[in-house]
Amino acid sequence: MNRWKALAVLGLAQFLMVLDASVMNVSISQLVEDFDTEVTAIQAVITLYTLVMAAFMLTGGRLGDMFGRRRVFLGGLMVYAVGSGLTAVAPTVGVLALGWSVIEGLGAALVLPALAALVAGAYQGKDRAVAYGVIGGLAGAGIAVGPLLGGWVTTYLTWRLVFAGEVVLVVLILVLNKWIPAEERPAERGRLDVPGVVLSAAGLALVVLAVLQSGTWGWVQPRNPPFTVLGFAPTLFVIGVGGALLYAFVHNERREERLGRTPLVHVRLFRIGVLRSGLMTLFNQNTILLGLFFVIPLYLQVVQGLDAFETGLKLLPVSIAMLVASMSGSLLLRVASPRRIVRVGLLVLLAATLWLITTIGPELNGASFAGSMALLGLGLGMLASQLGNVVQSGVEEQDRSEAGGLQYTAQNLGSSVGTALIGALLIGALATSVTELVGADPRISAAVSAQATTRVEAGISFVPSDQVAAALAAQPGLPPAEAAALLEHYESAQIAGLKSAVLACSAITAASLLFTRRLPRERSGNRKDLGSR
Repeated sequence: MNRWKALAVLGLAQFLMVLDASVMNVSISQLVEDFDTEVTAIQAVITLYTLVMAAFMLTGGRLGDMFGRRRVFLGGLMVYAVGSGLTAVAPTVGVLALGWSVIEGLGAALVLPALAALVAGAYQGKDRAVAYGVIGGLAGAGIAVGPLLGGWVTTYLTWRLVFAGEVVLVVLILVLNKWIPAEERPAERGRLDVPGVVLSAAGLALVVLAVLQSGTWGWVQPRNPPFTVLGFAPTLFVIGVGGALLYAFVHNERREERLGRTPLVHVRLFRIGVLRSGLMTLFNQNTILLGLFFVIPLYLQVVQGLDAFETGLKLLPVSIAMLVASMSGSLLLRVASPRRIVRVGLLVLLAATLWLITTIGPELNGASFAGSMALLGLGLGMLASQLGNVVQSGVEEQDRSEAGGLQYTAQNLGSSVGTALIGALLIGALATSVTELVGADPRISAAVSAQATTRVEAGISFVPSDQVAAALAAQPGLPPAEAAALLEHYESAQIAGLKSAVLACSAITAASLLFTRRLPRERSGNRKDLGSR
């Protein structure tokens, strides 16, 4: 059992990293109320957290190579604890964003690449496949415990206690850090590629910011942007600038290699077919996961009126199924290759999202919803059980920290894009549906229809229908019959927006199958069996 002590400590850290994200998703409505803000503000906070991690994950991996992975792992945990403590006492949304999104995000960017490399360094062969299955399972456990624990604490106590508890978990990990095998100090530290850090962080930030704001700015025709470019919405232009910065980042990394310096990431790694497929599938998995975990709580809390604890109970089937499937990774490898397991997982995930669409309606179909959630967890768990080991086993020992940085960059960039893109599609579909329904209803006068369209174009929020009813009742001169029709259309538009958002997740799932061709075709978890590079 001694050989698994390191896994116990590293697994606890992995559990910690995903716990608060799932708590945030299930506590959206309470956070909106506590900070007297809107859903879009909390969406921005959640997106910023994953964006900070994605933007600085490569930097975290490089620092692990420079100063030692264990040392950076422990230092990152300390930073993370500071952010958790600040989040627990945050008086405003701004302080919440600083503590959770920025400081915790930076701490996680140090912890996760080192964690991935430490697992790979501590275990070999079948033990490594088991270890990564456990890590994936504990990530599933964090997703399982987060909605339930966070929902109960949010409903009956306060969500702040979760973040205070995280500080205690960090202290426990620091006490047990001796269980992690010691490693040799790096022979040469080298230098940090500062231009690479700036270019990668700025490029990723601009792309995700534009996607996040697309629901408000519009994609082509301006909706309510702070500025326009040649009369068009700035969204695609900001994405273009971000893309240009990322292109400059790649050029900078190649230049660093030519000059004999150590780049932030070796571009040659992207020539490894297994690594490319693993990273793209990880990106898509997290885009789907975080997109759904943003949309589903809104459906349960805003449309169905459930509290955070009740929401956690409804999400329990997906969490349990994901935990079980993730922990079964090494068993699945006895009967199928990683590529087949991932492809079956994507097909299961596709079936689950299509089933979920049929369950979204004004009334909650409990049994059907639970079934779709369980199937969703099964598909996600099958992916989680394989992808971490595929990425780490596809590179040489000296590239482990870099691969860990790329692994968690892909995951957190997917999380950022998932929350931003699916959230933007939800708000965009809501606005479009409201405008179309109101404009086509003969019960609503042309003047009221025009006024409603103007309000929608200025910005629309996903809020409970009773808030809309109260706002309509407060409008002077609005006939009760027209107010009732407007409320009816808003409620219908909410359902249409939710279905559109989940359908987008289905499309991403189907497209993900295109990126699995280079995944390992052999059952063995050994690197030599990982197929064509």
